[in-house]
Amino acid sequence: MSAHHKLKIGVMGSASGPQIVDPHARAMAKLLGQEIGKRGHIFINGACPGLPHDALLGAKENGALTIGISPAFSEYEHANEYNSPLDNDMMIYTGQGFMERDIINIRSSDGVVFIAGGIGTLNELTIAYDEGRPMAVLTGTGGISNVIPDIITKYCLRTIPPNMVFDDDPAKLLEKLEVAIRAFPLPIHEDGRVIDRPEGNREDLMNEKHPG
Repeated sequence: MSAHHKLKIGVMGSASGPQIVDPHARAMAKLLGQEIGKRGHIFINGACPGLPHDALLGAKENGALTIGISPAFSEYEHANEYNSPLDNDMMIYTGQGFMERDIINIRSSDGVVFIAGGIGTLNELTIAYDEGRPMAVLTGTGGISNVIPDIITKYCLRTIPPNMVFDDDPAKLLEKLEVAIRAFPLPIHEDGRVIDRPEGNREDLMNEKHPG
């Protein structure tokens, strides 16, 4: 019997740069967080400033449990060297820096949402893609979120997977992500898209209808 638990939704996006002062991107980030709270999901982010923090504040308004996955070794380093907020209900100090923290952030989430974003968010996208994690892109928010289909298909010559969904409305996007999480279970292995070969493996699912 499989365990039933609240879905853990990771929010990844611009922590710095021009997107974090874009009023539309900030409003969409907060709406996204509010929707995560309304749906009773657990909220995860990188314990960073910027748009993921705006989403955090929205999630807390609607009662979500919020978890921050910090790149820092300690609370002191997080606040004083990374200059990052301490507003999450629970903080996990990885001591592993940004890139390794990204892996833990993604693996801790049942599905991940990308909003705006630059180089760091692109790193998170490629990790989530390679590991077969359900992904949602909040379009129209700037940064890489506006060009992810081109990045995947035009420049990387890869296929948009069926567990990747897109929308410019946070509520509709989360609905699609919930469907994708249920419809496409994670691979058995870390590199499951390559290794797993049982009937109904992910290579077969790649040819099925996209949920969003």
